[in-house]
Amino acid sequence: MRNRILTILGVLIILILLGIGSGVLGFQSNKLNFSLPKVTSPIKISGPNVGPAPRSGGTTQVVTEESVTIDVVKKVTPAVVTVSITAVPQQQQSPNFFGPFGFFSTPQQSPQTPSTPQNIGSGFIVQSDGLIVTNKHVVSDTTAKYRVITADNKSYDVQKIYRDPNNDLAILKINASNLPTVTLGDSNNLQVGQFAIAIGTALGEFRSTVTTGVVSGIGRNITAGTPYGASSEQLSNIIQTSAAINPGNSGGPLLNSSGQVVGINVATASDAQNIGFALPVNVLKSDLAVFETAGGFPAKPFLGVEYQIVSRDLSILDSIPEGAYVQSVVSGSPADKAGVQEGDIITKIDNQEVRDATGGLAKIISAKKVGDTVTLSVYRDNNQTLTLKATLTESSQ
Repeated sequence: MRNRILTILGVLIILILLGIGSGVLGFQSNKLNFSLPKVTSPIKISGPNVGPAPRSGGTTQVVTEESVTIDVVKKVTPAVVTVSITAVPQQQQSPNFFGPFGFFSTPQQSPQTPSTPQNIGSGFIVQSDGLIVTNKHVVSDTTAKYRVITADNKSYDVQKIYRDPNNDLAILKINASNLPTVTLGDSNNLQVGQFAIAIGTALGEFRSTVTTGVVSGIGRNITAGTPYGASSEQLSNIIQTSAAINPGNSGGPLLNSSGQVVGINVATASDAQNIGFALPVNVLKSDLAVFETAGGFPAKPFLGVEYQIVSRDLSILDSIPEGAYVQSVVSGSPADKAGVQEGDIITKIDNQEVRDATGGLAKIISAKKVGDTVTLSVYRDNNQTLTLKATLTESSQ
């Protein structure tokens, strides 16, 4: 009996010891479960349009949209310039940058004296020896003198201006050396939604102004002109961006997140917000190739009419043909010599219909050469249909 009791007590003692051990082990296990893991590697924070991933084995870099913008601005701003007009005759007509699309608008009388400088646009340096790109409309006055102010506040007289007859581009030459330059990108690879940065002299006053946005659209076709269509220019395959482009930004660069120029800021839409336009940089690259080969641009053919396009809707409404409604004829011009009159509608040029959708009269004429003789099909208000011939001359603009 005694042995039996001792056996039972021994089993109880063993069970008690095992219970205590498991409790201790359980407590230790819970303690391990509630301990916090140590962070052994940095955490990568990424934003939109960040650069490539870091190399294997390297330090992970924190990259955000903000740091991308700062890097691009530091890289490109030294090569962005302000274009200033330095000789404005009394009562000269100057561009009204606050008109529709920011340019080609109704001229205003300028009260400046010949010695008063006025910042009117932007540009950027493409060659270190002083070759600068801007918009043609920024330097459209052939009687004025222009200066360029660099980011380090140095001023240079523009020695020569080469205006592209077919695009709103101009190349300026100054006497300088060892200037910082931009890198030209590829506008054919643009994607809607990608990051975009614009730099320029906003309102002709605030130099090196930076705005950001995205590429809102590509391949846009716009008509830039006066409120009443008296003077217009067709711009095709244009980049639309939400980066703010203000008067004075014209001619400045539109950049991607790598700091490459993908467009040349050209216009803003009236009565709209966050809608700006830029010429694709590949147009500029083609221009530069022609410029370097020929030492300039080929002469622009000139017909000599101021016109407004008659759209299909207006044609149906007024029972008149589609075409270019002639508002005025330049005296002594090819059109004048051919017999074109105010009020005529030019419906065809060399059997090619003059339509707004295909670029209008300007695009047809721009494809011709100086000295070409063109056949004009003209509708006159007494229901006459005339065939006139005009020999194109060289434009002075």
